[in-house]
Order: sequence, then C-alpha cells, then structure tokens
Amino acid sequence: MAYLQLQDIRKSFGEAHIIKGVDLEINKGEFIVFVGPSGCGKSTLLRLVAGLEPVTSGKLMLDGKDITYAPSGKRDLAMVFQSYALYPHMTVQDNMSFALRLAGVPKDEIKNKVEYAARQLNLAQYLERTPKELSGGQRQRVAIGRAIVRSPKVFLFDEPLSNLDAALRGNTRVEIHKLHVSLGATTIYVTHDQVEAMTLADRVVVLRDGLIEQVGSPLELYDHPASQFVAQFIGMPSMNMVAADAIPSFSAHTGGRLPSDGFLGVRPEGLHVHQGHGAGVPGRVDLIEALGNDTLIHVDVGGVQLIARQNERTPLKVGDDVGVELNPAVLHLFNREGRALAA
Repeated sequence: MAYLQLQDIRKSFGEAHIIKGVDLEINKGEFIVFVGPSGCGKSTLLRLVAGLEPVTSGKLMLDGKDITYAPSGKRDLAMVFQSYALYPHMTVQDNMSFALRLAGVPKDEIKNKVEYAARQLNLAQYLERTPKELSGGQRQRVAIGRAIVRSPKVFLFDEPLSNLDAALRGNTRVEIHKLHVSLGATTIYVTHDQVEAMTLADRVVVLRDGLIEQVGSPLELYDHPASQFVAQFIGMPSMNMVAADAIPSFSAHTGGRLPSDGFLGVRPEGLHVHQGHGAGVPGRVDLIEALGNDTLIHVDVGGVQLIARQNERTPLKVGDDVGVELNPAVLHLFNREGRALAA
C-alpha cells in the first residue's frame, strides 16, 4: 500500500476550480517533485497535503490514516517555505528548536536533535548566530533543519531555492539530495525549475491546469513524454515541434505514421547541422549560443525555427547556409490534440 495517497483531490475558490481531481500514490522514502508552469496548481496541491488549505472534496491518506480534515499540526508533516520564515531575534539553535520547546520535548532530546540536524546541514558552527549573520543559503538550511528536528513522516518543500542566486541554488540542491539520501525521508518538493526536478526526483509529477499531465522518472518523461506539453516543458531547450506538412522530408522519416494534422517532435540533440547545403534540409543559422560545454545552433528551415545541440564547438556563424539532418531513431509523434502516438 502507498504511504501517502491523494484520492480525487479537488480544490475550488468560489467558482474558480484550481485542483480538478488529482489521484496520486507516493511510496515511503520517495522523493516526489511537483513541477509545472505558474498557475498550474502545484503549490496549492502541496498546501492541501500540508493542511494549510481545506480540500473541497477527495481524501488524503497517510500511513493508513485518513488526514483529510486533520489540522495541519496533527498531520506529522514538516514544511519548508520559499521565504525561510525564521525568527530574526532568535539564534539558529533557538529557531531550530522552537517547535520542540513548544511541544514540551525534554531538553536533552532537543539538544540531540538540533545537534544532529546541524551536523547534517553543516550548521554546527553557526548555532549561536542570528539569521542576519547568515547567507541566504545558510538561512534556508536553518529552515530545513527546523523541519528535520521534528522527525516528520513527510517533508514538504515549497520552491525552497527560488530566493537564492544560481550558484547557491546549485549547492543547496546538492545538499538537499544528500540529506534525502541520508535520512531516507518521504519528500514532496514543488518547483518551477525543471533542472531541480530532473536532478532531485525519484518521480516527477507534471501538473497542468489543476490536473496531472504525466507521472514518471525524470528520464521517462524526457524520453517518453505523453503529450506535447510534457515534451516541451521537460528539457532545456525544449523539444523542437514541427507540423506534419512543414518539412516534408522530416515527416517522411515517420513511415506514414504521422497524421497529416499531427506534429513531429525532436530533441535538440537529435538534430545535426552541417556547413553548406550538401546534406540534409537547407537552412540558415539565426543564432549561435556557445555555452562552453556544448553549443546551441538556432536554424531557420523554410520559416520553421529549430534548435540543434552539439557537444563540440562550431565554426558556423550567423547567416551561414547549412544542411539540417535528424536522427529518425529519436522522433516523437503527436496527434492534433497533442497526445503522443505509440511508437
């Protein structure tokens, strides 16, 4: 039996239907990431699990217990917010231990739990400092530590890295992954950043307009997207989409399986760009993005904008005539409604 179950969860604010019927089973120890565009309902769904918003209908089960209408403080969950929400006048130690002190936990037990969390998060040397004496990444680790000391059944993270700069996001993401491995805790993590989703998750839940679009491991979603939406949301840059009649020589590679009103999808690494028009479909270079470890080549092919990725650097320049070839082994086919067609 799943450790945490969401059964036909719905949430409405008046006439606005935000969560429209979500069914999901999460296993004990899993790291689940909710991802999707702004307004898709991912943070609302997390708040429903946390008990910060009441569900309109549906059922929440945790470890065999119905928590649908349980107060948030009785659900045995711990949430880490985007904004840290630390008490500015308290030390790191006091911030981390505050909930335990309120609950009347013995002092020795509090001390042991705080010291354990501080060691896990490399905060042992900062326990006597106040939040203003810490960096943004350290403050977020304190917020995570405050959750750890409670030893909850499920950790909930609501875009915890959004306020950090790029370098700190990368470092803290690694720390969160290591922490999950060491604790083995069940975790639900909300983000709009697909890099976080791809690198942290055991399974990714892609949300769209209050519904689950697809659930799977990061590479399952990347290699076998169930829809155009998932195909273009997962992956950076997103999958190239070509209408069936836009580049006939590309469509010819599908062996007649592509409907006349469908779409052909190919990842940037599935395209290869050659100097001159000697091979492939003729096009012209619009932009070169030299990223050091790889190169993105933006090409106009008869009015269709394509992006190719290659590992090596390129001598091509903007305005060069090129030939574009695709790898037929990595094509994705979608019908008019944007649903993936069977291989």
